[in-house]
Amino acid sequence: MTCIEVFAPAKINLALHVTGQRADGYHLLDSLVAFAPVGDVLQLRPAAGLSLTLAGPESAGLTPGPDNLALRGAALVAAGQGAAIHLAKHLPVASGIGGGSADAAAAVRGMLALRGTEAPAGLGQDLLALGADLPMCRMNAPLRARGIGEVLEPLSLPPLPALLVNPRLPVATPAIFRALACRSNPPLPEALPVFAGPEPLIDWLAGQRNDLQPAACAVEPAILAVLDALLQLPGCRLARMSGSGATCFGLFDTEAEAGQAAQLLRAARSGWWIAPAVLGDQTQRATPRRQ
Repeated sequence: MTCIEVFAPAKINLALHVTGQRADGYHLLDSLVAFAPVGDVLQLRPAAGLSLTLAGPESAGLTPGPDNLALRGAALVAAGQGAAIHLAKHLPVASGIGGGSADAAAAVRGMLALRGTEAPAGLGQDLLALGADLPMCRMNAPLRARGIGEVLEPLSLPPLPALLVNPRLPVATPAIFRALACRSNPPLPEALPVFAGPEPLIDWLAGQRNDLQPAACAVEPAILAVLDALLQLPGCRLARMSGSGATCFGLFDTEAEAGQAAQLLRAARSGWWIAPAVLGDQTQRATPRRQ
């Protein structure tokens, strides 16, 4: 039987500026995004209808019902064809790294591969209706996202050695936006520099922000502990929260430094989710494969 396997990489907001709010309540963003080689894995097989099973170390917080984003993503492009979807969950739930959105985007890619068809017209708007992160997670490569997440500009960024850390505490995005002190902040510079390597990119990112970080730290103080722990690690050049949290990342000049930092932090914080990663372009890895 045909089996399609799809990787759903974590999305990391290297910078996230909240620049306004529309009359309908949606917030306007200006964000620099890269993707990690850590993520969830979906397998899709032909079936009479759409169904979902769950496994993996981070699956406890999920249910396989019709509200699951992976099922909702697959349904967008099913066109009457069924699929039995198995989701191996490795990314923490409600963690600011696009886990559910990445799963939905991967389910779309997998369903199209299972059907042997191209993406239909208007799919971008359908994905946006499911969540602002979905159009980004469809790309899996460095980008700048503006508007409410629908205005995407592909970028060329150098690979960034990083350490991803989550204290295993879910954070509800609506609560973070409600706690925002200011909803109209300066955007990223209109013209972004060309970065010759990770060092100048990290230096430049240090002058940018995640405008959700102060609100998230007020709602969930454990994020402050994560940021402090990252900054204490040898070689950590910058520590910041991704998305609405609680996942944070530390940036390093080399992959070896990030790996050594992961070992040190795992020894000190065995209950945290800790993943070294080189952030960048995961397009090839996210391409569906027949098994």
